[in-house]
Amino acid sequence: MEEVIHEGDYVLLYFDEKRKWLVKVLEKKEFHTHKGIIKLGELINRRFGEKIESSLKAYFWVLKPTLYDFIMHAERPTQIIYPKDIGLILVKLDVSSGKKVVEAGTGSGALTMALANAVKPSGIVYTYEIEDRFIESAKRNLEKAGLLNYVIIRKRNAKNGFLEKNVDAIVIDVSEPWEIIPKAYEALKNGGVLASFSPTINQAEKTVETLKKTGFIDLSTVECLVRELRVEAGKTRPFTRMIGHTGYITFARKIIS
Repeated sequence: MEEVIHEGDYVLLYFDEKRKWLVKVLEKKEFHTHKGIIKLGELINRRFGEKIESSLKAYFWVLKPTLYDFIMHAERPTQIIYPKDIGLILVKLDVSSGKKVVEAGTGSGALTMALANAVKPSGIVYTYEIEDRFIESAKRNLEKAGLLNYVIIRKRNAKNGFLEKNVDAIVIDVSEPWEIIPKAYEALKNGGVLASFSPTINQAEKTVETLKKTGFIDLSTVECLVRELRVEAGKTRPFTRMIGHTGYITFARKIIS
């Protein structure tokens, strides 16, 4: 049976490559664009992949949002970790269903969403944040993506230690990760994996030095760059703009020291 749209679902309204919107379908709600008004109630019981006509006779495709869409359309009171970095973190930390993962620095919750999506339905993400406005924004982003049930948000400074023990993986995204690394060592299971995200090379250097002293091996630090191409027969070339440097990611494994 084909999946249909229900009231309360989120859909991605696609006009072209640059114009697409993530909206919630409500019976009496209208969505206003420069291409006309769309009555969102008319989408109820329609199929994903269909097109809908606006009041100005413009056509929009109605698509099912992916995790990528929820991340890129998230509220952003803080800078987010982008999908190009998230994907590498998920693979290197082997985040999968049933795992117990700790995150230090929830921020907008972009990485939190990806972690929760990977550990569900039987795993859990514990995320630490001290700013109320970041916590509330992350909650809304997680709820919109349908992932809030797989996350426990703790209003607590990770510098004071983690409440969890024997966790599978820890991700650190704070300004001074070296202050949290000894606490992360205590919380990780033996052989557990860690990732630390830092915008500057000086932060990465100090993070690596601390990891070596604390009882971690198999260290690697990477910068992930992704360049999109405009593909057209006889005219294919890279886009002139790209998301370049976002940060350095350091990976490590805990040993019994």
